[in-house]
Amino acid sequence: MMVPEAGPPRRNAQATSVALDGEFHEELPQEPITQPEVLPRERRGARRLAAGERWIARMLRTGAITSGCMFVTSLALELLPRDESVHVAIDLLRKGAASMLLVTPVARLAMAGTLLGLRGEWRYAAIAAGVIGLLALAVGAGFQA
Repeated sequence: MMVPEAGPPRRNAQATSVALDGEFHEELPQEPITQPEVLPRERRGARRLAAGERWIARMLRTGAITSGCMFVTSLALELLPRDESVHVAIDLLRKGAASMLLVTPVARLAMAGTLLGLRGEWRYAAIAAGVIGLLALAVGAGFQA
């Protein structure tokens, strides 16, 4: 007959070993470990990166859908009788849709740069900031001309 080892019980284990008369000496199943899993740094970064990509995708999708709705609304207004207010509304909707299509990628660049900066990737965040600065310079120079 085997006697279980003496000493303190293992961590996260119940006292399940019992000396029985006979040849049956199996341990009962142990209690599952209830401590949270500690993720390695790489996996945590991957989760954050995936969340950032979802935000960027959501922003691009929202910009494209909003722009498309504005353009379709302007086309629907074409069916109304020509009036000065209808013509102004059509013009504003089309200009707004075009502006939204131009601003959405710039906003995506700003968000990506911010997320990269939060992750500690300063080099890529600086590149994104530089590109936004060059775009601002080009737009400013275009208004002067």
